[in-house]
Amino acid sequence: MEQLEKIIGYTFQNKALLQTALTHSSYANEKGVGTLYNERLEFLGDSVLGIITAEYLFKNHHDFPEGELTKVRAALVCEKALYKFASEISLGEYLYLGKGELHTGGRNRPSILADAFEALIAAIYLDGGMEQAKRFVLHFITAAQEDAIEINTDYKTKLQEIIQKNPEERIEYAIVDETGPDHDKRFVVAVKLNSNVIGEGKGRSKKQAEQKAAKEALRLMGL
Repeated sequence: MEQLEKIIGYTFQNKALLQTALTHSSYANEKGVGTLYNERLEFLGDSVLGIITAEYLFKNHHDFPEGELTKVRAALVCEKALYKFASEISLGEYLYLGKGELHTGGRNRPSILADAFEALIAAIYLDGGMEQAKRFVLHFITAAQEDAIEINTDYKTKLQEIIQKNPEERIEYAIVDETGPDHDKRFVVAVKLNSNVIGEGKGRSKKQAEQKAAKEALRLMGL
């Protein structure tokens, strides 16, 4: 557990909290009555994660309406995101799992890792307070927010709505470069207004590159 504390940059005063956060119900069931496991901490951690993420997005994205804030928050606290965060700190290596879970790949199962990550948040919150929990969570949220925003913000629609105010104007997207092997492509897309390039974007897919091109066009328009 000391190694995990070094990785997360937090030392627990109450080591039992960390132990519980890392204990899966399968392990507790094998050990018998009285062995604490992380489901209750997971419940609390989910709420702590939610408020920290919501507050961060609210304070740092003043231009986002409620709908976009909700979508981005959901992308940052979903199982897929939490699994990624847990993997970044090798959380699976420190979990206490029952023999059955160990034999069936429990240390790498997304649901188990995501739940343990939420339990770890709760343990930090109970041991060190909200500021320590916030410091831990924001390390991951601030790094992941850009991708979440890109995925959940439709810049193309925003740009189209602006251009449509002038019926004679036309928007089109064109691939200007394509590199890399089939399994790892990179696309460069230009967005044109009446054949004039007004933005350019790069991405792993045509859709992502188009969104980034539209975002760049909006930025250059001061929007």
